[in-house]
Amino acid sequence: MGIGTVGSGTFNVLERNQDEIRRRAGRGIEIAMVADLDTARARSVVGDKAKVVGDAREIIANPDIDVVVELIGGYGIAKALVLEAIAAGKHVVTANKALLAVHGTEIFKAAAEKGVIVAFEAAVAGGIPIIKALREGLTANEIQWVAGIINGTTNFILSEMRDKGLDFDVVLKEAQRLGYAEADPTFDIEGVDAAHKATLISAIAFGIPVQFDKAYVEGITKLSAADIRYAEQLGYRIKLLGITKRADKGIELRVHPSLVPAKRLIANVEGAMNAVVVHGDAVGATLYYGKGAGSEPTASAVIADLVDIARLHDADPAHRVPPLAFQSHTLGAAGKDLPVLPMGEVVTSYYVRIRVSDEAGVLAKITGLLAEAGISIDAVLQREADEVGGEGSTQTDLIILTHDTREGNMDAVLAQIQGLPTVLAPITRIRKEELN
Repeated sequence: MGIGTVGSGTFNVLERNQDEIRRRAGRGIEIAMVADLDTARARSVVGDKAKVVGDAREIIANPDIDVVVELIGGYGIAKALVLEAIAAGKHVVTANKALLAVHGTEIFKAAAEKGVIVAFEAAVAGGIPIIKALREGLTANEIQWVAGIINGTTNFILSEMRDKGLDFDVVLKEAQRLGYAEADPTFDIEGVDAAHKATLISAIAFGIPVQFDKAYVEGITKLSAADIRYAEQLGYRIKLLGITKRADKGIELRVHPSLVPAKRLIANVEGAMNAVVVHGDAVGATLYYGKGAGSEPTASAVIADLVDIARLHDADPAHRVPPLAFQSHTLGAAGKDLPVLPMGEVVTSYYVRIRVSDEAGVLAKITGLLAEAGISIDAVLQREADEVGGEGSTQTDLIILTHDTREGNMDAVLAQIQGLPTVLAPITRIRKEELN
């Protein structure tokens, strides 16, 4: 259902590698029917190798079809079609992270009741098999945290801002011209796409229900070239990270720009590439890197799911790998024990840039307020006024790196500092993740 970029890639890879796939799956995987509103485009891809229809419900109504691949996207008709396919007793493969992040609990429950599989490797990080790694490869571990660059558009923009010293708006236009960003890039640049993926990762890593509505989401639209430059001078790179972490009182689930030490492998992931670091108690840190989007990389993940279904088609549903890694009867209890924490309860460290009057006593006043709030300073960088505002400038930038503190405490003290008469512009605050 849907034969655009990913659908055409899936068709082409399946055709090209059919013999190899049959040897691995133990049976052939045949595309019998393709549904797309643009039937002419669909026919140009599939030729006479499959029946082309304009109505996806013809696929669901066909009793000879075992598996439905949903590549339409979005929350609307895709949700109705997926639930109808499940009700008709068909397995579902989808790349639709938005649908599963918001409605996954309902969809997985319906699939369990019907004894069918919902597979979604392609929904997170494109061709990188991160779902399978978390759900199966690392199953012996208590996962402690996961941090990932899981949106290629924003990583491309941040890489270009750093390389060329340009501000966000300029680079966004270039990304759109090159096809890395959509005409309406809101889901990408505001962090929503990454948060959909982080929600699914969190559910699999910690055995909690999907809870997109509880994720903290912040995009990259307010980042400036100056902050990227200052971060570099301090030994850091700025990346948009999806982070989920086991904490004392629950689970952190957040997407936002982060300063990452330049020596970390993930800090050196450039362009539109994706990377995910998973930290388990037994294995330590493992890194997964590759193309997070594109026709054939994403098709690779779709077909891996199809092969799994071909292998498990006749298996007792109770003995299949659960879609969210943990047995379904344990999810409710775990969800109560491990709530998603509000952002004010999250503990991390910070980069703070404050535009101030270049006069005596300003730094002492600000550091005094931080000390009163119990916030420890890791480093301070003060720029020359001429560098910030040109010759004869009376303004300067103070850059402060803090040690770990609770976000609620940081919010309170920044509100105090913002109110000082010597603070001349809105304060920039970026979280810092050491990823030790």
